[in-house]
Amino acid sequence: MDQLRARVIVHGLVQGVWFRASTKDEADRLGVTGWVRNLPDGSVEALFEGPTKKVEAIVGWCHRGPAGAKVNSVDIAWEPYTREFGHFEIRYGR
Repeated sequence: MDQLRARVIVHGLVQGVWFRASTKDEADRLGVTGWVRNLPDGSVEALFEGPTKKVEAIVGWCHRGPAGAKVNSVDIAWEPYTREFGHFEIRYGR
């Protein structure tokens, strides 16, 4: 099965609306590993690894986010799969 890694930065009203927790829930549901964190400029950054279709699915989800979010844009960088993570986590701090 093809594996993929994607780094995304989600811009808009994405902090204070449960974006990180919802991203973790979605990643866990899909079986994607990596992390998500808030950035100082008000955006959210996430790194996803896993089967290509599942990573593509969560990147697509990031364009919507949870109910309270208002996503303006998503920057996506596709990267080589590294098998770096064993689970998906919320990272705190900057």
